[in-house]
Amino acid sequence: LDALEQRLGVKLLVRTTRSISLTFEGSAFLEDCQRILNDLASAEDSVSLGGGKASGHVRVSAPAGFGRIHVAPLLRGFLDANPDVSCTLDLNDRVVDLVNENFDCAIRIGELADSSLVSIRLADNHRVVIASPDFLARHGAPRTPADLTAFNCLSLGQQRGWVFRNQDGETVTVKVGGRLECNDGAVLHEWALAGRGLAWRSRWEVDADIRAGRLVTVLDDHAAPRTGIYAVFPQRKHLALRVRLLIDHLKYHLGRPDYWKPEER
Repeated sequence: LDALEQRLGVKLLVRTTRSISLTFEGSAFLEDCQRILNDLASAEDSVSLGGGKASGHVRVSAPAGFGRIHVAPLLRGFLDANPDVSCTLDLNDRVVDLVNENFDCAIRIGELADSSLVSIRLADNHRVVIASPDFLARHGAPRTPADLTAFNCLSLGQQRGWVFRNQDGETVTVKVGGRLECNDGAVLHEWALAGRGLAWRSRWEVDADIRAGRLVTVLDDHAAPRTGIYAVFPQRKHLALRVRLLIDHLKYHLGRPDYWKPEER
């Protein structure tokens, strides 16, 4: 290590009698070396697909809720089938920069912005308006999206509104309001269960509560057109075998009708 620091002309580590830590240059050098090693593993994978098996490390980003409920359990099966692969799963609702943050792929929900990334649709995303049976017993249920203005709606911060399909099949957006709003969808889910109002959530999040009768859907005849759940990754000539197999694994399971509950089909 001393020889390496002397050759580079910088300190890579700060050493004390009690600890060792990376300097700024050391952290940058480590990240570059990790990226080079990953690129080397990718190059080896690309020329050994015929009889080789996946190996190396894969970094995946996913929205926190969907990643916790669906991606994390599926990753366990993928790693069991590929014992030479390791994985970092980053659960974060922000849109990560795959290239500069060194992610191999990301899971994204909804319409995708135009970019240089490659996308593969894994499944449909179906959003529903839900409330607790207690809330509906006390306040009644909206019959049309326009009725929502008379109800306490649990809003996701400064969102533009809830999306529906009108009688002509056109997509319309309804601005909602209420006494409670939060930028965390899991909190809105909990508030809906507690009978505090109506919420507009993805079916993958609330399906178990609907089946158990803890939540009820309303305005189903006006449901918005389904969007997509995608895997996105940087444009590369040779995608590492481990990344390719992971995307195939997610697409196989999320794309199966029997993966989702009957109400989701």
